[in-house]
Amino acid sequence: MITVAFFMIACSSNNRVYAQNTSWEKLGTKKVDYKLDRDVIKVGARDGAFTKLKIGVTNGALNMHKMVVVYKNGQRDEISIRQNFTKKSDSRIIDLKGNKRIINEVIFWYDTKNKSDRRAKIHVFGKH
Repeated sequence: MITVAFFMIACSSNNRVYAQNTSWEKLGTKKVDYKLDRDVIKVGARDGAFTKLKIGVTNGALNMHKMVVVYKNGQRDEISIRQNFTKKSDSRIIDLKGNKRIINEVIFWYDTKNKSDRRAKIHVFGKH
């Protein structure tokens, strides 16, 4: 009985660690305007270093053109997105260049072209 209990604890512990290692951490959200626009989501060192990003859109539709990831050291990665998001959609997984890097901010260029009567929200998620 003790062996079975130990096995169950070990398995649940491994699953919890796996879930933490594979989960996406929400870095920020921004409500967009009804036009061609540019918005910034501040991230900062408190969230740590990331190797991958993912974008989610809720509440409305928008056309994402590109994003620029600005790192703590001032370097920038310009990433072409070119995706029409519906009110409940995600981007592809975006691999960041280099090793784990601390993100200072993410800048988005998009337009809504009146595709939606509700203002969309952009959500940024990171993976360590």
